[in-house]
Amino acid sequence: MGRWESRFSDRGCLEPGYHRPMPTSARIARAAFAGGLVGWFVFPALAQEAQPALRSGLWPLFRQSLDFFTIVLLVGSFVAVGLIVRCALDLRRRLLLPSGSVERIEELSALGKTEELRQMLKGDESILGEMVASAVNHPFRTRSGMRDAAEMTSLVIYARLVRRIDLLNVIGNLGPLVGLAGTVWGMVLAFTSLGEAGGQANPGQLSVGIAKALFHTLLGLLLAIPCLLAFGIFRSKAEAICTEAMTHASKAVERLPASDEPARGESASARGQDGTGQTPLPPAR
Repeated sequence: MGRWESRFSDRGCLEPGYHRPMPTSARIARAAFAGGLVGWFVFPALAQEAQPALRSGLWPLFRQSLDFFTIVLLVGSFVAVGLIVRCALDLRRRLLLPSGSVERIEELSALGKTEELRQMLKGDESILGEMVASAVNHPFRTRSGMRDAAEMTSLVIYARLVRRIDLLNVIGNLGPLVGLAGTVWGMVLAFTSLGEAGGQANPGQLSVGIAKALFHTLLGLLLAIPCLLAFGIFRSKAEAICTEAMTHASKAVERLPASDEPARGESASARGQDGTGQTPLPPAR
């Protein structure tokens, strides 16, 4: 939380020298759109020039199947690889939940040093630090209020982590659909050529058209399977890290002094003989 404070002035406005960076998803969308335009105008012409008989192997089939849908799937593959690498680096446990921060927070909360803990959390960038900081900075400092603040912060952090990997789910679901669209388009072209030949087209040429059409489906599946697999792994990892951080945060919150509870070390006589905060009635004679 503290790393973002320097970008804002006291009035809540962005500092004059700060320029908001373009979101990663916007850059990816622009790159995909530019690649799609190039594929739409350039590669269909190249594919039409290469019309010899289909040779065995995936590479010759790939070269003859090069069109707009193939380029879209290729761009999606490069984007997916970049996202997988980025998520693997961002979802490291030692980066989100370092052991040093966990030990320090548990130590200060066990000693009840609220002010020292607050100062320490200003420079802590772990997700556990964000959860405990929201509890420590609660305006009323009640036990239930601190618990709710830590829990709400954990939900926000989990949503933030999932947003980083959600594009993998989108690519994984759209990949087979783009491949299916390319297959349908290839089948339309193949049967159109058959109709133009009066139903007497060469079976070899027809099989080449059908193979090129089905190759789009293969590319779509090859794109979708790794993306959905990586999405499931990263989402499970994010859930595990957030759950562990919330467990540590709840322990720390329970150890902190609350405004609606008696202070630690307060004697039983100060709270009342029965420990309820009320002076007990004298026994009846």
